Amino acid sequence: MDLIGFLFRWSHFLFGITWIGMLYYFNFIQGGYFKQASAEGLADAKAKLAPSALWWFRWGAMGTFITGLALLGKLAIGLNNYIIVGAVFGTIMFLNVWLIIWPNQKIALGMAEGDAPAAGAKALLASRHNVLYSAPMAFCMLASGHPDPSLGWSLYSSMSNSLIVMLVIIAALQANAMFGKQGPLTTVKGVIHASLGLTAVMVLVFNYV
Repeated sequence: MDLIGFLFRWSHFLFGITWIGMLYYFNFIQGGYFKQASAEGLADAKAKLAPSALWWFRWGAMGTFITGLALLGKLAIGLNNYIIVGAVFGTIMFLNVWLIIWPNQKIALGMAEGDAPAAGAKALLASRHNVLYSAPMAFCMLASGHPDPSLGWSLYSSMSNSLIVMLVIIAALQANAMFGKQGPLTTVKGVIHASLGLTAVMVLVFNYV
């Protein structure tokens, strides 16, 4: 048994639970509360709750990313479409956390100078896209580790047009995360449906393109 490899997988899993759990908390729970809270409750949450939650959020992302890199290095010889796309999703989500969400949340919460409403909107847009990416990313993690030929998944097919198509789709979605609008991601129901839909599109692309 590769104990070191197992410990990296275990750590990656634990960090991932922390990160994605906080991502869902922000999008599915805290956002709704902030809209309904009293002025006093909102001010208290922004001063005490949100900064603490953001600490766990961003360092959970960091831990997931670092352990993921270590695992990716061990899998370098056996890379397949799902591993590559899953790694791309995870890397983009990590960069969104540290380069978009966290800097803008600091402004939105009054922890740094700037246009708070505009910063809040930028952070929310990137956060919604991270939720969008989360289901296909998790699917890639599971599919790459548990291939089942009976399902017809082309897990170990050669790098082909399907990979290029998925990378183009991801690039277009990320461009919207940085410069576009929420669209169907505005509501919790919308972002959940969009994330599941993106997962279905990914599976279809890898099997039929």
